[in-house]
Amino acid sequence: MFPQDFSDRLLKSIGVGICLAEADTRTIVSFNETFGAWFHGAQVGGWLDACFETLTPADFERVNAGQVVEVTTKAKRRTLVIELRAHRAEYQGQELLVLEAQNISRLRETEAMIDSYATMVDRRTRDLEREKTQVEKLLLNLMPRSVYEEYMTFGSVTPRLFEPVSVLMLDFVGFTDMAAASDPTVTVTELNDIFTAFDRISELHGCERIKTIGDCYMAVTGLPTPASDHALSAARCASKMLRYLNHRNATHQHQWKARIGIATGSVVGSVVGVQRYIYDVFGPAVNCAARLQALAEPMEIAVCASMETEVIDEFELADTRTEVLRGFGELQVGHLRERALSARVA
Repeated sequence: MFPQDFSDRLLKSIGVGICLAEADTRTIVSFNETFGAWFHGAQVGGWLDACFETLTPADFERVNAGQVVEVTTKAKRRTLVIELRAHRAEYQGQELLVLEAQNISRLRETEAMIDSYATMVDRRTRDLEREKTQVEKLLLNLMPRSVYEEYMTFGSVTPRLFEPVSVLMLDFVGFTDMAAASDPTVTVTELNDIFTAFDRISELHGCERIKTIGDCYMAVTGLPTPASDHALSAARCASKMLRYLNHRNATHQHQWKARIGIATGSVVGSVVGVQRYIYDVFGPAVNCAARLQALAEPMEIAVCASMETEVIDEFELADTRTEVLRGFGELQVGHLRERALSARVA
């Protein structure tokens, strides 16, 4: 057997608070220094209940039943979280309640820190997801979805030849003079509204907007997914754009008039740029559409006569004439005119 003074020193040195109390009256019989330092209300002969300011009668019942209960107390101006656990013991015919108090403050602080980090990580993850969505939307505004998916998968885009496609090139008449004479904010706002409407019209007719350069709007049908009716889709899209401008001009002060050129042929599509990515197309159809747009009259759609057979069901070619297009020589060109519903080819 260890001597009594050794047992006393052991109880004083351990980091666990120990308190003995009579089970029936809860009168404190003894406690070690650790328990006394945590619970200043503890005194031999006093009531055990007086030690705990935050312990309710229901909590005491749980302690008596051997359950673990957490209480808070203050020691040297610091709030501690103490875990209480009770055991019953018998000594010389008297039933005692052995109360074990364990300081779990650091554990709770660590748990709170982990919860804080978890919350921060969750918030950062949501922020990254939101940024990823914004980047995806931005890139999808710059390139077709299939090109975007290829770029995200492989980190690059292989140049592809698309043939045949139809290229729509639109440019506004007198935009430079309008921009110089009007409030820049109003001009840019109206141009943004118009291009937004054009994007919706393009999407409706399967036309992929490639880019805008100032007041120039370029879109392609039959890219990246081949379409047998690419020429008819481009003609429908161009016609709806002019119809939209006519409706808008009827109710707005600024009169927006556009020239449109449509050409069919081949193009090469790829992502260009290293730091600022943009998807662009190049090729004969792009150059021809630009030349035809320059030949068009305001609010007209200029095309090559060879395109008439592809759109004859809904459009007719008017004012056919021979023009010399740089890089293409002499070509028969005219402007498309939408047929009345009653005159369309069955």
